[in-house]
Amino acid sequence: MMMSSSSTSRGVAAMEKEQEGGAYTSSGRRRPCGGRASATPAGARTSRRSRTLLGSASLFLVLLSLQVLLLPSTANAIKFELPAHHSSHQKCIWNYALSDTLVVVTINAVPSTSPDALTTTAPSDKDALMQLDIEIVDGSHHNNVYLSKKNILGETRMAINTHSHADLGVCLRNTLSKEVREHDADKHHYLIDLDVDIGAEAVDYNAIANQESLSGLDTEMRKLEAVAKEILDEMEYLKKREMKMRDTNELTSQRVQNFAWLTLAALIGLGAWQIVHLRSFFKRKYLID
Repeated sequence: MMMSSSSTSRGVAAMEKEQEGGAYTSSGRRRPCGGRASATPAGARTSRRSRTLLGSASLFLVLLSLQVLLLPSTANAIKFELPAHHSSHQKCIWNYALSDTLVVVTINAVPSTSPDALTTTAPSDKDALMQLDIEIVDGSHHNNVYLSKKNILGETRMAINTHSHADLGVCLRNTLSKEVREHDADKHHYLIDLDVDIGAEAVDYNAIANQESLSGLDTEMRKLEAVAKEILDEMEYLKKREMKMRDTNELTSQRVQNFAWLTLAALIGLGAWQIVHLRSFFKRKYLID
């Protein structure tokens, strides 16, 4: 009876300890409670963190690649009014283009003249009051003139291949007829719709797809290939420019260093000469022995 009561008390004490936070083994060590979740291993946490970082890095690389592919799309369109002048006044729109690059210039010129200006001038046709000329040049030291056309009217499409790494200028000149008086010149102008496509944007991929029976995906891949080639060419050009600038900086630094040494030698020489000259002068005046 005594043994039964003591074992019962030990069982009750063990149950109370389990309710307090965990069971105890036979050796007296505390064992975690079965209802509490076990800790996550450090290796599993590291694996999940690595997968998360890899996923984020992959997404970042994909977005960066798309951004890089979309950046070099150099299709520039602009609309403006070009006033007429009696003098050879021209307006130029400049875009940078690499050497040996296809450039397509599309211009739509519509004459616009105030109705009251037509009543004060002799010609009845407003197209005869103005002459629109176009010239495509570049800003290189060669001053290349790629194309020159006179009396542009309506929609005109022109294609050229560049010869130098330089700014490409589309210059427009609106010359007013001599029959129009000077104070009516501001009433005559052209409405210009100018579109300049450079590089891959200048290629008509729809015509290529029809000619070679390409699918939509093949056409897009052909376009992306051309864009990637443009990026490589531009990076190669920037690399050459960087090398040229670095050589110029190193040469300038070497010249500055040589000039500094020359200046220092000149100062030392002049100082020594002044000391010798003053010493001989003081000796002649018997100021020193």
